[in-house]
Amino acid sequence: MADLSPELRQRLDELQKELEEGDITEKGYQKRRTQILSQYGFDETPDPPQSRGGLRIHSPDSSSHPSNDGHRAAALSALSAGSPNSRSPEAGDYASEYGVHSPYGRAETNPASLLAPGGPVAEQRPSMVQHDSLFLGPPANEASTRSGTMVSTDYAFNPELQGYADLAQQNPYDSRAGTLLDSQAYFSDFAGQQAYEQAAPGEYGGPPRYSSGDAFSPTAAMAPPMLTASDLPPPSALEYQLPLEPRELPFAIHDPHDPDMPMENFDNIAAVLRHRGRTSPKLSAYWVLDSRGKEIASITWDKLASRAEKVAQVIRDKSSLYRGDRVALIYRDSEVIDFAIALLGCFIAGVVAVPINELQDYQKLNLILTSTQAHLALTTDNNLKTFQRDITTQKLNWPKGVEWWKTNEFGSFHPKRKDDVPPLSVPDLAYIEFSRAPTGDLRGVVLSHRTIMHQMACLSAIFSTIPGSGPPDTFSTTLRDKNGRIIGGKGGSEIILSYLDPRQSIGMILGVLLNVYGGHTTVWMESKAVEVPGLYAHLITKYKPSLMVADYPGLKRAAVNYQQDPMMTRSFKKGMDPNFQSVKMCLIDTLGVDCEFNELLADRWFRPLGNPRAREVVAPMLCLPEHGGMLISIRDWLGGEERMGCPLKLDPDSDAGLDGDSDKEKDKEEDQKPSASNGFGSLLGGGTVTMTEQRAKTELGEVLLDREALKSNEVLVVAIGDEARKKSLSESTVRVGAFGYPIPDATLAVVDPETGLLASPYSVGEIWVDSPSLSGGFWALPKHTEQIFHARPYKFEPGEPTPTPVEPEFLRTGLLGTIIEGKIFVLGLYEDRIRQKVEWVEHGTEVVEYRYYFVQHLVVSIMRNVPKIYDCSAFDVFVNEEHLPVVVLESQAASILPTTSGGPPRQLDTALLDSLAERCMDVLMQEYHLRVYCILITAPNALPRVQKNGRREIGNMLCRREFDLGNLPCVHVKFAVEHAVLNLPIGVDPEGGIWSPVASADRVETLAPADKQYSGIDRREVVIDDRTSTPLNNFSSITDLIQWRVARQPEELAYCTIDQRGKEGKGITWKKFDTKVSAVAAYLKNKLRIRPRDHVVLMYTHSEDFVYAVHACINLGAIIIPIAPMDKNRLSEDVPAFLHLVADYKVKVVLVNTEVDGLLKQKPVAQHIKQSAQVLKVSIPNTYNTTKPPKQTSGLRDLGITMDPAWVQPGYPVIIWTYWTPDQRRLAVQLGHDTILGMCKVQKETCQMTSSRPVLGCVRSTTGLGFIHTCLMGIYIGTPTYLLSPVDFAINPLSLFLILSRYKIKDTYATPQMLDYAMNLMPGKGFTLHELKNMMISADARPRPDVFQKVRLHFAATGLDRTAINTVYSHVLNPMIASRSYMCIEPIELWLDTKALRRGLVFPTDPERDPKALLVQDSGMVPVSTQIAIVNPESRMLCSDGEFGEIWVDSEACVKGFYGSKDMFDEERFNGRTIEDPTIRYVRTGDLGFLHSVSRPIGPGGAQVDMQVLFVLGSIGETFEINGLSHFPMDIEFSVERCHRNIVPGGCAVFQAGGLVVVLVEVARKAYLASIVPVIVNAILNEHQIIVDIVAFVNKGDFPRSRLGEKQRGKILAGWVSRKMRTMAQFAIKDTDSAMMGPPGTAGGQPGPNIAGVEEDMPRGSIGSYRSAGVYKGGAGASSLRNVEHAPHILEQQELERQADGHAPFRSTPPPIAFAEMPADEKGKNIDDDQTPTKNTHFSNRVSVAPFPHGYDLPDFDKFGSDSDEAAAPPPVGPKPYGTNTSPPGTASTPQIRLPGVDGRESLDDWNMRPLSTVQAGGQVGTAITDNNEDDDWTRDAYMSMNLAGTLGKR
Repeated sequence: MADLSPELRQRLDELQKELEEGDITEKGYQKRRTQILSQYGFDETPDPPQSRGGLRIHSPDSSSHPSNDGHRAAALSALSAGSPNSRSPEAGDYASEYGVHSPYGRAETNPASLLAPGGPVAEQRPSMVQHDSLFLGPPANEASTRSGTMVSTDYAFNPELQGYADLAQQNPYDSRAGTLLDSQAYFSDFAGQQAYEQAAPGEYGGPPRYSSGDAFSPTAAMAPPMLTASDLPPPSALEYQLPLEPRELPFAIHDPHDPDMPMENFDNIAAVLRHRGRTSPKLSAYWVLDSRGKEIASITWDKLASRAEKVAQVIRDKSSLYRGDRVALIYRDSEVIDFAIALLGCFIAGVVAVPINELQDYQKLNLILTSTQAHLALTTDNNLKTFQRDITTQKLNWPKGVEWWKTNEFGSFHPKRKDDVPPLSVPDLAYIEFSRAPTGDLRGVVLSHRTIMHQMACLSAIFSTIPGSGPPDTFSTTLRDKNGRIIGGKGGSEIILSYLDPRQSIGMILGVLLNVYGGHTTVWMESKAVEVPGLYAHLITKYKPSLMVADYPGLKRAAVNYQQDPMMTRSFKKGMDPNFQSVKMCLIDTLGVDCEFNELLADRWFRPLGNPRAREVVAPMLCLPEHGGMLISIRDWLGGEERMGCPLKLDPDSDAGLDGDSDKEKDKEEDQKPSASNGFGSLLGGGTVTMTEQRAKTELGEVLLDREALKSNEVLVVAIGDEARKKSLSESTVRVGAFGYPIPDATLAVVDPETGLLASPYSVGEIWVDSPSLSGGFWALPKHTEQIFHARPYKFEPGEPTPTPVEPEFLRTGLLGTIIEGKIFVLGLYEDRIRQKVEWVEHGTEVVEYRYYFVQHLVVSIMRNVPKIYDCSAFDVFVNEEHLPVVVLESQAASILPTTSGGPPRQLDTALLDSLAERCMDVLMQEYHLRVYCILITAPNALPRVQKNGRREIGNMLCRREFDLGNLPCVHVKFAVEHAVLNLPIGVDPEGGIWSPVASADRVETLAPADKQYSGIDRREVVIDDRTSTPLNNFSSITDLIQWRVARQPEELAYCTIDQRGKEGKGITWKKFDTKVSAVAAYLKNKLRIRPRDHVVLMYTHSEDFVYAVHACINLGAIIIPIAPMDKNRLSEDVPAFLHLVADYKVKVVLVNTEVDGLLKQKPVAQHIKQSAQVLKVSIPNTYNTTKPPKQTSGLRDLGITMDPAWVQPGYPVIIWTYWTPDQRRLAVQLGHDTILGMCKVQKETCQMTSSRPVLGCVRSTTGLGFIHTCLMGIYIGTPTYLLSPVDFAINPLSLFLILSRYKIKDTYATPQMLDYAMNLMPGKGFTLHELKNMMISADARPRPDVFQKVRLHFAATGLDRTAINTVYSHVLNPMIASRSYMCIEPIELWLDTKALRRGLVFPTDPERDPKALLVQDSGMVPVSTQIAIVNPESRMLCSDGEFGEIWVDSEACVKGFYGSKDMFDEERFNGRTIEDPTIRYVRTGDLGFLHSVSRPIGPGGAQVDMQVLFVLGSIGETFEINGLSHFPMDIEFSVERCHRNIVPGGCAVFQAGGLVVVLVEVARKAYLASIVPVIVNAILNEHQIIVDIVAFVNKGDFPRSRLGEKQRGKILAGWVSRKMRTMAQFAIKDTDSAMMGPPGTAGGQPGPNIAGVEEDMPRGSIGSYRSAGVYKGGAGASSLRNVEHAPHILEQQELERQADGHAPFRSTPPPIAFAEMPADEKGKNIDDDQTPTKNTHFSNRVSVAPFPHGYDLPDFDKFGSDSDEAAAPPPVGPKPYGTNTSPPGTASTPQIRLPGVDGRESLDDWNMRPLSTVQAGGQVGTAITDNNEDDDWTRDAYMSMNLAGTLGKR
């Protein structure tokens, strides 16, 4: 009240004093106060007595609302009230009226503060007492204000008071306290807090709807960036269509029932309703009809007004709501009268109505109640019972804090004295309409009373000027009397016949609001009634409506029924012929005009059924269903279009140009038309307008637009009007109808939706509109309100580089269209427009443009030309930086419903579905040149739909959202990626790959000048024993060291075993250790006759016995092969592996301990071994238990067991480490004594190990670091070794950490799997690890980035230093190539640019800038005596900084060779010499990586230290190349595994087979796999820019995994190539017809690439080919590159084919042999038919009918797993890979050098899957470490954690 004048304030103060002194009553006070305020221009309704149970009505002391009809911002000032830059002059008034003053300090003080709007007089309110219910009853001493007319006393239902609430009662306000800010006024809160803007996944909400262009965001009212002088807008940018000026209402609106009553006297609908109740009491307001046309309810105006007053009275008296609080209305569409009563009752009571229409959608209901804070819901008894039943059935909770009232039990309002009704005090807001955007978002649009009244005035004006249909009359239809009424027209009200939903949008505007405003009668019928033939026409005849409200689907049904059987309509009721003469206008709610149907409707329904002006009756109306349903355009007879400022007649010379015939027609018209002297004609004063032109202005406009021009957003008019109708059959044109001019007072602009600039004339843009008849914003979404309701278009001024904003602010309708002759033509929704990029070369420059297509046009073409289609939709998806069109079809052919009830489901006809998809693609290509990306087919009514006027229509954006999530219920998918996807990257050398000389030189040039990548080396020649200062390098063997330890420290502890409870076993001293070893050695030598170079298998559990046996064999010169015990759960793998080992190395004996001996003697194990040995023809060596050998008291030297000097010579094998890759292939490396001591030296010096700290041996003790720590390190440094069995660890993981803590172990070894297992089972507390300085976590490939963080967090409470968690790069050829040990810093993380990485470059990037960046962690620095070089694997030159290459290692710890291998390539692995320095001999790891220099502060002073760290990327054998770019399958698999919730974690394998990229996916559910395929393809395309060839699915559990959960890539590839993989479904992504052609330049019939393998007599198939896509001269290979197709005007990068050209000189680099080759036509070979693809297999799920390239077809997935020959036999192999100038692969004269994959895996000759002897390891990532969280795995496999594997498949 601060703005009141001093005089007024003084008078009010005096009045207040009188009241306080008791001089006047409360009633007198209110009366006098109102009189005083009215004298000063304040129109205030007095406050009623402020009782606790009544409605608190705000009576602001500020000025009344200033009237302004010019702008929505005035009508709804919430936004401008909060905006400092408001242009609305009314902003201040509203801000002061509904000021942001809270009557309570905090929300906790009183719950009502959450709802109270606040205001200048709020301090006058008494404080409220908190109740459990919202509805605070009147105090006991107050007389009840409730009248006795209530039908029922039980109208209120409060779930919380009636046993439906949770036991723990909570404050009803708590659940919604967060939705509105306490300090906000009720009015501004709809633009206040973004209550549900960011919806959680799966909830309501979706992607943002409007694109804000690259240049700038027009919706943020932010100017675009400055342009340079050279960027001044071209002249074309200065041609724009300015916003149309608004037309004015030419006359005032009067009450149709009372010509003397101007409607402007009423401020709101509530006032009009009271007027109707008084002046037209007995006229019918509503008739309600059921689906058969029977009247089920009706009401008159007095009854309607009375019942609405009653609702208002009960709300006022019985609720504790304030003015402006929200009330939910929940009614069915047939409860029109109840709904209208409740809505109008809310208006009268001054509360804001919130209609909620989908009662069954509980989630939507709850969201609306919460976001609007509605605590009162009005409904009917019937609805409440249904809702109660549904909530109970679905086990849901009642919405919190909401009381439910049954308004059908309220009765009527009976005042004590006639006309004694409470004064109206309505807030500005009338109601909030919630509707879904096309994207699925649920948003509430706020509508004010002023908006409603303005819209009603416009509609009344439009309907009152419709020409009558009576007999002809010479009197001018344009003349009016002084009151503005047409003299010749008929007054009176309308009868409105409608079947649209009366609870929302235009159905409510016309059926409820306009009905009250004009005092009309609404006859509402159910939408199903339209479908009954003849019923609709009968109802029109019976009720004689002047206005019909309908939609196209209903009218089409009625018209088609009439066409099919006219007599059914004409004789529907005897004695009553159909007569439509009363109909003045048929209003059709639509977003797009259907010209053809309009003609049919007028000429073949209205006219035959008696309407003389049929063509004028049809009136499509353009409404905004997302923005309150307000009408913005319809045909009208109001005139005034000359003022709009746009040409009203199409200029033949304009850009829109007409053809010659039309020009002549126009000339004729001009001859008829005299021109007005002022250039304007007027319909108001008779004027100079001819009848021809007047008819042209009032008739429905039609144009034919050029289809090609529309694709580039241009409007080229081919014909207009009647001419358009005649030429409408042309296929090159699109027929579009107009709605009419914008409604009066509306300003309309056409804007480019991407940039926000005004569109040029005759171009397609988004329609932006501004009008007082439109809403001002969304409820509680200020950001969206600003963007959509208050958007500012821009325009360029001549010579100005910066665009300027255009007045006023507009509402973005989301409709795309154009303006022709002042009329609005709509082409579709923004969301319904599909974009596609096209490229071509013009005059040597590449041109890129977009083409645009409208979904409605595509749908019409598909429905017309493709058979068996029930319905369809289309949308585009943004993948890989381009828009790709997707079509979704509904077809009966996709239904699997049984043909008979209870019968079996129908089998899908895949061929038919495929042909439908093909046909659809062809139609769209022929008619529109649209290159479809993918087509999905579903059963009828399976796609997500939106409700519209009682019917369900496919929701395009909902389809897109479900498509992105992979949730569409599709049964078939077909891709056409070859033409649709343009921007696939191509490498520098598409044929040679990234290692070719061309690509390598390009990288060097790019990076120049750059240093080469190699590390320094710390030779550390002398290693000193810390206890004795003896140089350890003097010892030649570990045995000599044992003897020295025995001599120097005989009684000190050497070994000790600890059990799972942490209990120590009997300790073994050095002296005792010597005797134990000697006892075993004597037993072996004397009893078993073990001689030097005898092969001995040691199969022990983790125990001291194992250590004794190892050293006993070393002392005897035997060759030791330690292997883990067999796992009785995986005998099918372990037994063949063991037997092959025995056979290949001629094993003499197998040594075991008691546990393993017992295992081998178990019947299942013994039988399995025996049977397998018989099959393989292997003799099983004897097994001996060394646990209790004959006792010895003498040591080794005493027994004369000494080392022969020949045994310590380099090259003498001492220990054979056998590694098994996850897919069960053996790799054997040999260690001599020099290597053993070298490994110990590197370990000791790098980890700074001393004799003062003991060593722990636990897992993987047969190879690598596990073996070194268990058997060697304790001896080497002279310290105790504690042993913990993996079995004990599996039972109690805590035991390991207790040992580390108790014995203060400084350095230990672990694997990611065992740490995952431990962290899942035990808490990280109860022990301390601060003494543990170096936990070495082994990684044989790229380290998992999550391990460090998980371990650090889990063990944080134990004091484990974060710098003690260290990755070690552990390789088959060297157990510690790099280590993070004692670097004293956390792991170094780099985010790499994946696009650069594919080209061989290393570009660190920012993950925020590049969301697709790849995270890698370093593997540490080089250890002692080790040097690393990063080398180009083909040129053997050192790589430059900034690229990656193969990791080469020179170290004392490297093994010297593969054991038993005579392969030249294996020798080459150990003889790597760089071009720069051939003197250094490196070992080639076969892994890719790079060195990276970093500087980090280290130590107490924080001094910066430079470090060179190694990053490992993965094995060369993993990678495959497409288009000259290299890919790591693990990255692609990670993308796939996280793209869909049904994909099992770790359940994806990507490999290349026969030049095809195959993705194998393990899924948890079988249903609708076709819908997951696009998600997978899109994920790979988006993140890796490749298109895979085949996606196949396997059932959960069928995905081959090792015992550690690692993917068995070899098995997967073998199963795929041999057709034995049990897949559920396979989908071909690429149409492979073109791949059957030869390479570029060859005839199509010439031999192309193959999938046939290299001959088996070659040394060995390539396991780690450097180039999987290239071809090495001398070996046959298949490239995945494809032919280049020169499509007209489109540059499409297709894959290139190439062939082998043979006869290359010998190179030290391996040939890039194709993946998964299979032997074909091999002469002299006997290969089992089951393993050779020689028989045809029908593949029914192929998407393309054409055969696959490379000569084989995919099998029918239904037949997998079948034992029959027919099903198992693969198809024939295609032609030979070599051309005319190449010899067969087997005849190559030069040796083939091939690089193995991970871990240098060994020959496949012993692997019985012979066809895979040439399998390329691109499909076989080796021991990639994966999570293994299954508890039973560790327990089951605990004997030793090394994964064994067999070479036999399951028999």
